[in-house]
Amino acid sequence: MRISIIIPAHNEEAFLAQCLDSFAAQTVVPHELIIVDDNSGDRTYEIASHYAANFEWVKVVQRNSLNEHIPGKKVVDAFNFGLSHASDYDLIGKFDADIILPPKYFEFMLNHFQSNWKLGMCSGLLYIKKGDTWAYENISGKNHIRGPIKLYHKACFDKIEGLRPRVGWDTVDVLLAKYNDFETHTDPSLQVKHLRPTGHGYSKTSYRSKGEALYRMRYGIVLAKIAALKMAWQAKSLKLYLNVIIGYLGAIIKGLPRFVTPKEGSFIRKYRWKGIMQKL
Repeated sequence: MRISIIIPAHNEEAFLAQCLDSFAAQTVVPHELIIVDDNSGDRTYEIASHYAANFEWVKVVQRNSLNEHIPGKKVVDAFNFGLSHASDYDLIGKFDADIILPPKYFEFMLNHFQSNWKLGMCSGLLYIKKGDTWAYENISGKNHIRGPIKLYHKACFDKIEGLRPRVGWDTVDVLLAKYNDFETHTDPSLQVKHLRPTGHGYSKTSYRSKGEALYRMRYGIVLAKIAALKMAWQAKSLKLYLNVIIGYLGAIIKGLPRFVTPKEGSFIRKYRWKGIMQKL
């Protein structure tokens, strides 16, 4: 199975070399690794080019974009730019530049996909540094495939019609995979080091965008409130809850386009309610 990985990178000089070293140390390296230098103002392109010169499976492309940070959209647009330069693949990955993979990551990924023909998405788990140890980054359940380490089977990726260029892209993809009868799997034995914890640099606008994402996924107001409460509880922030709800209500007023069809939305709501009931 041919593996193609795309890493969108904007000003990632602090972490990129460690990330690429972990790719080079794999027992099974990807057939293709495309680093998208997304209008960086630091040494990102220089570092990426050094690896491209030393490993024939590494490629660097540059994308001109606005410096404005548009949550969700910028990273997906950069990924899609890299995808336009990809060769034929069986597995396509969107990975971040601030991770360190364990050496057998892709060896295990191949085993999972080759042993289960219904598997649409697969990943390890993200860990962050806490003192002298690495602890699970507990912002979602251990069965959720996180945004920095997304790996899709091509059949699944095509069926869900790729990634949505907005906040929520890394949740709706999992839900749509399940809607289309694909399975998802996380391997707890694969501990991926996340060098920059999620939420770093999040703003009021980012949290309101999360509310918009819940609307776009057709959660409904009750599920949206439950999701917002969970986020606020994890972050220990009442303001977060208020901003998510403001974002959701604002999306209703604006009549923003949805991520999913009414039928897909019905499936998502039933799936989420089932998950809630199982935890009660």
